[in-house]
Amino acid sequence: MSDIKGKLNQLYANRSLDYLSNDPLSFCHRYSNQADQEIAAIIASSFAYGNVKIILRTLDKIFAELGASPVKYIESFDPKKGLKTFSGFKHRFNDGRDLCALLAAIKQMIERKGSIQSFFMQGHSPKDNDVSNSLNSYITGIMQLEYSDIFGGENIPADSYFSFLFPSPSTGSACKRLCMMLRWLVRPADGIDLGIWKGISPAQLIIPVDTHISRISRYLGFTERKSADWRMAQEITATLKGIDPDDPVKYDFALAHLGISAGCDGTNLDLCESCSIASVCKQSRKRWK
Repeated sequence: MSDIKGKLNQLYANRSLDYLSNDPLSFCHRYSNQADQEIAAIIASSFAYGNVKIILRTLDKIFAELGASPVKYIESFDPKKGLKTFSGFKHRFNDGRDLCALLAAIKQMIERKGSIQSFFMQGHSPKDNDVSNSLNSYITGIMQLEYSDIFGGENIPADSYFSFLFPSPSTGSACKRLCMMLRWLVRPADGIDLGIWKGISPAQLIIPVDTHISRISRYLGFTERKSADWRMAQEITATLKGIDPDDPVKYDFALAHLGISAGCDGTNLDLCESCSIASVCKQSRKRWK
């Protein structure tokens, strides 16, 4: 484990800020106001699924409409006008109604509690080992907000994928996008993550598990699970806590971008020549067989 710790710390220290432009988090860095940043975080993370180029293109369209201040846009957001503005919006499963429901949810969270963070903190306890209960409470709260102006009735219709934006640990989902949002907002500011939410310990965070993290974690021996679910996310995080108990998900950005930006997919072993964790990676050893 000491070898892996050294390699991961080296990877973290040498993480490339250039990769930020290839990451949804980059949209949060467009703003200096923290209220704008947290709104950008919930929107950017919500649509961070699928091909990264398509994700960035989708977010470009959304934030072009939101303009210089997402806070001001949300304050004056009118669902009926929003449905017209975003009538042609589509990001894989989600359509303009889902986006407007998200904007309406953000507006209600801020109106009711002053900020997204305050809304989230209603269900958070500093005594919990991780954010499982916090996320379950947060998702329940969001689903209980008012969306009749969007969907034309009290219930979210069956043909809407709005709930897809807010999975819950209670269902076993890895909740990758929600964990990513929390990493961005909670971890100490380091040029990549923002560190603007206080009251949640970085030690409580769970690593956002996508295809890259799940695959590379298996290469490193952090998990043997095949399904990218909440149990896998907790298992990987527990291993990382053995390396850095106070800030286990600090390695997420650098590890994920080995796949997202550096091209590691487990098949092109020539890339291992320049990879800083190759010496502790099971897949890399296949070069010598």
